Amino acid sequence: DKGMTPQIARDWLVTDYTWFGTMMMHLGKADGMVSGAAHTTADTIRPAMQVIRTEPGRKMVSSLFFMLLPEHVYAFADCAINVDPSSEELAEIALCTAETAEAFGVKARVAMLSYATGSSNSGPEVDKVRMATMLAKERDPSLLIEGPTQFDAAVDPAVASVKFNGQQSEVAGRATVCVFPDLNTGNNTYKAVQQASKCVAIGPICQGLKRPVNDLSRGCTVSDIVNTVIITCVQAIAGKQKHSQ
Repeated sequence: DKGMTPQIARDWLVTDYTWFGTMMMHLGKADGMVSGAAHTTADTIRPAMQVIRTEPGRKMVSSLFFMLLPEHVYAFADCAINVDPSSEELAEIALCTAETAEAFGVKARVAMLSYATGSSNSGPEVDKVRMATMLAKERDPSLLIEGPTQFDAAVDPAVASVKFNGQQSEVAGRATVCVFPDLNTGNNTYKAVQQASKCVAIGPICQGLKRPVNDLSRGCTVSDIVNTVIITCVQAIAGKQKHSQ
């Protein structure tokens, strides 16, 4: 029982709102939870990992940010949770992020990002991304996915035509979902794009749990809270529709 007693459990439910909310979801009395304005990310996610756990077919929890630029909406993943995902984990992040993007009306065209495009280079980091792309295609042959690719070739058609040597691709130059090879790259890139463009970055949005749990920054604004609540509602509705099929 790892030292848990009925009294400790009662104390947690009375004093810790995150645990209270998690148990409400576990009992089916709530469809999702937003926390973090007064809690750390670990305190928000840990109860959900221990009690709610991952949805069927998922082995991990990951995160994404929706980057709302003037002419495009991008989904960036994983920018908050997984430090150095393996090829198998990157493939799952890609599949899960594509599903989340589609739930929000964003046509998922997935770019698996690296410092090389196509066969222009090789090495452990590039090969990891190449293998992840293959694994994602195997799990979902209908998924529009390209990798490895650099960011400019993923989102700029002119650059893509050069770096892909004119090869036809439904993703190159038109990507909407960008999967980063590790947390260091993803976290810094979303912040760089946000600061340089002054765009709205909504997230981190957690994905892979049986019920949606999303984390706020302790410096969040009212708009941040409202946006995150709306996103959690959409995730909850999409989850119910998926499981009813």
